[in-house]
Amino acid sequence: MLVAFALLPAPATAHTEEDLHKHGPFGTDAGAGDAAKFGLTERLGEKIPLDLTFRDETGAPVRLAALVTVPTIILPVYYSCTNVCNFLQGGLASVLKDVRQRPGEEYRVISVSFDETETPELATKYKRTYLASMNAPFPENGWRFLTGDAKNIRRLTDAAGFRFERRGRDFIHPVASIIVARDGTIVRYLYGTTFLPKDLSLALLEARSGKVGATIRQVVGYCFTFDPQAKTYVFNLLRVSATIVIISTGAFLAFLFLTGKKRPASPRGGHETH
Repeated sequence: MLVAFALLPAPATAHTEEDLHKHGPFGTDAGAGDAAKFGLTERLGEKIPLDLTFRDETGAPVRLAALVTVPTIILPVYYSCTNVCNFLQGGLASVLKDVRQRPGEEYRVISVSFDETETPELATKYKRTYLASMNAPFPENGWRFLTGDAKNIRRLTDAAGFRFERRGRDFIHPVASIIVARDGTIVRYLYGTTFLPKDLSLALLEARSGKVGATIRQVVGYCFTFDPQAKTYVFNLLRVSATIVIISTGAFLAFLFLTGKKRPASPRGGHETH
């Protein structure tokens, strides 16, 4: 029973490193006043500023507008984290090969360090680590690892509703991924360190902001909805089943109406003629 319990997925809610790791500099005595300093307030429908400038893995300056040209998964992390930031990026790396969209062309992943002291060299090190862990080809341009100064970092995290606080050499922060459209509009938050290819694929489709064909959008929007409590897409089994029953019943009645055999007419007088 203990093994089975350990293998159950964690609740799909926002967690901090303090929630997932009770040891270390965070402790367990965060008060109500501290809660306002770190956490996540969803800003669905709002935009992140694309005029922000960060440094890429080579140390060159790059504006977000040059990267967020397709639906984008943004991971607010810090690279020297030995706990959930590693699990977050490793969990994403393990499922990206199952997302049936072309990285770099149809979507992009951006890890952004919210530790202003981290360097592009450190970003390069972790980029190589996570790309190698996929054991599958993945374009360099498909997952970017950025660092930046405190001002640009704060503008990005404030716009996303992502609040964090330094505790010594570490941080206490939410564990979430932010899905944005190519104009910077925030369309979805995904929580925790584990991912389902289904969730990623549907969130990226949602982030296409109307570029997908109308039929595909209607099917996706009808068969799946986002459960704000479970923080995941769920298949509307009851609604889809009811629709199938109604369609099947209508088709059967139409079949009977159009192809039903007429009753043969009775002979006149009820007797055979010779």
